[in-house]
Amino acid sequence: MIRIATEADVPKILAIYAPYIENTTHTFEYDVPTEEEFLQRFRTLTSQFPWLVYEEDGKILGYAYGSAPFERAAYRWCAEDSLYLLPEARGKGIGRHLLTALEKVLFYQGYRRIYALITAENSSSIAFHQKMGYKLRAELPDAGLKFGRWLGVVWMDKSADFVDIPSSFPRHWSDIMQDSQTISDILDILSLS
Repeated sequence: MIRIATEADVPKILAIYAPYIENTTHTFEYDVPTEEEFLQRFRTLTSQFPWLVYEEDGKILGYAYGSAPFERAAYRWCAEDSLYLLPEARGKGIGRHLLTALEKVLFYQGYRRIYALITAENSSSIAFHQKMGYKLRAELPDAGLKFGRWLGVVWMDKSADFVDIPSSFPRHWSDIMQDSQTISDILDILSLS
């Protein structure tokens, strides 16, 4: 089941993320944040973006969230996806369900383009995003240094099917969470994923 993440989920989410920091180049983060630091990150991101978890029998198997890839106002219709799964959750379609739900919610908010920035050697994530309809836009060699190695980054994106010029910025996630009708719409979206 996919649901909206809560602050109570933060320790379990951090437990999923920590091995990616410590053992992989899938994230360029060096140090595992403390639970308090991660909670603050969660609060900051969820004021604007959705954070979803995939839960089965009370266990969180993965999570996905949106964030801002750029800071300037003209980029406000762009979002970036992030997705992490427990090792035993891979290959079961959970990532596809999470990313599909995240995309639907981001597009519902009014975002027009979703970016994926992926470490170049993370071929499984690149292939996954291609299957999900993302297009390769750029390869940035030697963009990050981790574990004593220079690592490239692959830049991919997927756009919404909008053709109009928006009249307002995408809705804040915190505003959506205060509107009962919108929450109902979001829950309907999540149940379809």
